[in-house]
Amino acid sequence: MSISKLIIGHLRPKFPVIQGGMGVGVSLSSLAGSVAKCGGIGIISGAQIGYREKDFIKNTLEANLRALADEIHKARLKAPEGIIGVNLMVAMKHYGEYVKKAVESKIDLIISGAGLPLDLPLYTKGSSTQIVPIVSSGKAANIICKHWDRKYQCTPDAIVVEGPLAGGHLGFHADVLDNPPVLMDLVKEVKAVALEYGQKYNKSIPVIAAGGIYTGKDVACALKEGADGVQMATRFVTTHECDADLAFKEAYIHSTEDSIGIIKSPVGMPGRAILNDFITNPRGNKACFFHCLHKCGVTDIPYCISSALIHAVNGDTENALLFCGSNAYKATHIEHVEDIFAEIHSTLAKA
Repeated sequence: MSISKLIIGHLRPKFPVIQGGMGVGVSLSSLAGSVAKCGGIGIISGAQIGYREKDFIKNTLEANLRALADEIHKARLKAPEGIIGVNLMVAMKHYGEYVKKAVESKIDLIISGAGLPLDLPLYTKGSSTQIVPIVSSGKAANIICKHWDRKYQCTPDAIVVEGPLAGGHLGFHADVLDNPPVLMDLVKEVKAVALEYGQKYNKSIPVIAAGGIYTGKDVACALKEGADGVQMATRFVTTHECDADLAFKEAYIHSTEDSIGIIKSPVGMPGRAILNDFITNPRGNKACFFHCLHKCGVTDIPYCISSALIHAVNGDTENALLFCGSNAYKATHIEHVEDIFAEIHSTLAKA
């Protein structure tokens, strides 16, 4: 199999691979820049991105916006010719301000989920930034495309389809995860929507498969079955270039298939994480420190999700929420980003 060309508007990466955005702080300029330098699309997570700024507690929004621009700049320095994007959650407060800051910083694309990004085009209009929603069904893709068509006279530049094997928050009800849909079936649903609106706007809307894609073989299979590209996240955590602390990476390496499970998040959505003692035996601390999300059930789920994720990225894995994909247990060592792309290249060349 020759390496298929992923085309998102004017963006043409060497590999049809997007590195998934992981927050808080797991995918910043080091990881995103390294992926972009290797020919993939590197994604910076915008979730509480300013957590290392001195005024983060007192001026959270300002610290986050400052850090967002700074991380984009640093990623550009690392990969001047590469493609850099950001992942921004619809559920974040001040969503529009984050999008506008990313556009102002000349970001190549914005990937947006954790809710339906119905008004994303409002903030990117007139820019060269490509806009890519994340969905978990053809129904969600159709709602977004119909809304953007009617209100903004535009359509997505690509669509990421995130299946039930992904890490972090999942776009499925908990009961659905007992009998989960197959990722490539979801991709086919979304491709039908993409074709309809692509024909109307005389453009190709690539559909990206995400969730559970870990090896070069997984990439090849997804492309062979009809995906235009893939999004990989978990595999990139255990790299030297990942922005997270070594202890976070080692938690993946030491995990087992049985130690990874579905949790109930303060956000109100199911998520996949390593079932450490922090999750299985909650401390009962119901303080919300940041008020960063529109909907947060910290009164029902006894921890602040931002604090738990910041502990994770800083290496305090005993007091942390350790989000991961279903295949995190497959990690056996720390590798380089370029090693992953070498495997993907070799696999695709032989397929």
